[in-house]
Amino acid sequence: MVDFLDLKKINEECRSELIEACARVIDSGWYINGKELNEFEKEFAAYCGTQYCVGVANGLDALTLTIRAWKELGRLAVGDEVIVPANTYIASILSITENGLVPVLVEPDELTYNLGAAEVESRITAKTRLILAVHLYGQLANMSQLADIADRHGLLLLEDSAQAHGAKLHEKKAGNWGHASGFSFYPGKNLGALGDAGAITTNDPELVDVLKALRNYGSHEKYKNIIQGVNSRLDEIQAAMLRVKLKYLEEQIVKRRVIADIYMRGIDNPLITLPLSRGTDVLEYGAHVWHLFVIRCDSRDELKKYLSGKGIDTLIHYPIPPHKQKAYEGFEFVEGDYSITESIHQEVLSLPISPVMTEADALLVVDACNKFSVSK
Repeated sequence: MVDFLDLKKINEECRSELIEACARVIDSGWYINGKELNEFEKEFAAYCGTQYCVGVANGLDALTLTIRAWKELGRLAVGDEVIVPANTYIASILSITENGLVPVLVEPDELTYNLGAAEVESRITAKTRLILAVHLYGQLANMSQLADIADRHGLLLLEDSAQAHGAKLHEKKAGNWGHASGFSFYPGKNLGALGDAGAITTNDPELVDVLKALRNYGSHEKYKNIIQGVNSRLDEIQAAMLRVKLKYLEEQIVKRRVIADIYMRGIDNPLITLPLSRGTDVLEYGAHVWHLFVIRCDSRDELKKYLSGKGIDTLIHYPIPPHKQKAYEGFEFVEGDYSITESIHQEVLSLPISPVMTEADALLVVDACNKFSVSK
């Protein structure tokens, strides 16, 4: 059996350190907004190359609170438009609508699944105030182009880096391209906590000041609430465990790339479309950290069933696009032609990839994919 993702095995590598980190927090008697959080924020900011990091409860809150903070600062307002890829996970859209802003769904580049510069520029209107670039599956969007567009049009640029910890373009990492970036440390992420956790990275001290109040009931000082905040704090035990796991992240990214390279070189079934076309240098090598290895197939469901029969576990990220979700039924922004997005969601299949997969496991997946056929 080739598991899609074995979190127990991944965490086994640093199990003793994780236990030690938990014990350290337990013995400290301080469990919220303490030393572990402060140290993790410094270490993760340094890793991303930013001046600041603000820990929050989860990745959705990281995006939602960043937009909310910009509203508090007068940089965004209810009714403003936000350009966002139509094929993203619903969390990206929820962060926009929760703040009373309007998502402008843009079809992605079919090769990278991320926002393309031409598509973004064509959708900018007088109401556009923000570009939300999602680094889907672990590959950076072409941030140099998107940053240039944002600068020329006076727009804010927010990265959804939930799947892209460590991805790098022109030596600059995810989290350090936009005016801010939201990260998720959901257990299955490349940098995963042992529960929910998230963070925001930025170089803007004014934004940080508002975010730290927002995450803590709108307060910098106990019982003095300057704004209407929420409770969204990255607790000490999760921060301590993330500090341990951050030390292993670069090594694990290398292992993911080894598996991805085996897939890219080995899978040659014409029924399967690989995530990047051979010979096409879409982005430099370091731009992809392979959080997911996503292929496309017209007969996706048959392929999934076939691989399952061979003992290979696969997942679909994601079966239903946001504009087709019941949650947004009747919303004006979902109207339009999203044929590229819809075909992506009907055809994508994620193959197993993780830092604890063996090369032998990967070769089994390659062999099974190459032997797949569709009966006529």
